[in-house]
Amino acid sequence: MLKLENLSKHFGGVRAVDDLSIEVNRGEVFGLIGPNGSGKSTIVNLICGVYTPTAGSIRLLGNEISGLTPNRRLVAGVARTFQNIRLFDDMPVWKNLWVAQNSTEDANKHNLLRRWFGGAGSDRDEIDALLEFSGLGGRGGELAGSLAFGEQRRLELARAVAAKPQLLLLDEPAAGMNFDEIKDLAKRIKGLREQDMSIILVEHIMELVMGVTDRIAVLNFGGKIAEGTPDEIQKSSVVQEAYLGKPQDVA
Repeated sequence: MLKLENLSKHFGGVRAVDDLSIEVNRGEVFGLIGPNGSGKSTIVNLICGVYTPTAGSIRLLGNEISGLTPNRRLVAGVARTFQNIRLFDDMPVWKNLWVAQNSTEDANKHNLLRRWFGGAGSDRDEIDALLEFSGLGGRGGELAGSLAFGEQRRLELARAVAAKPQLLLLDEPAAGMNFDEIKDLAKRIKGLREQDMSIILVEHIMELVMGVTDRIAVLNFGGKIAEGTPDEIQKSSVVQEAYLGKPQDVA
């Protein structure tokens, strides 16, 4: 599905990502963990096109996408959420989903205008399904900015799913959530995996990461120091010392 090969991103003398190679399989939840400043969000920004790599390649389904603009990467099948919620607060909930739909009608500007004022029944059905997915059924007419924090998080996830991505990038989706909301998020991520969607999860909440991922890469200072299953990562002495905490002797 996704292959990063010898990927690097330098900001002056700072090597935010340094010669990184990972591969994400179809239908897999792949975790990226590491201390603050280890390069996790930079990798997300490289994949979705916010940053241009200093070196290396990004291949999606065998095709090099490093030269594509962010909007072309969305069309190619890459969607994301953000650490800080970025909804259109003054637009209704349903229209926040509408703008993200990768509709075949949008290839023609006249069709885009028509869809704004109604559009195909299939598009409306998709929006209704996404409202149910986000737990916002019956609230499509409310302004997005009026929703509670957890509801906005769910709407942002649904908006990314509305683009019908093959690869979904989740950048700290549990930030600010309470325990029950995180449990609910875990169920939604597992549900998307069951739909054969590939997901990259960047997260600091280890209970969520260990509970939903198939494999994890651990980063430190822009490089990968370990990769494996959640169980392998938890047992790694290298990871424990660099990130999860070096075991302490008990007297």
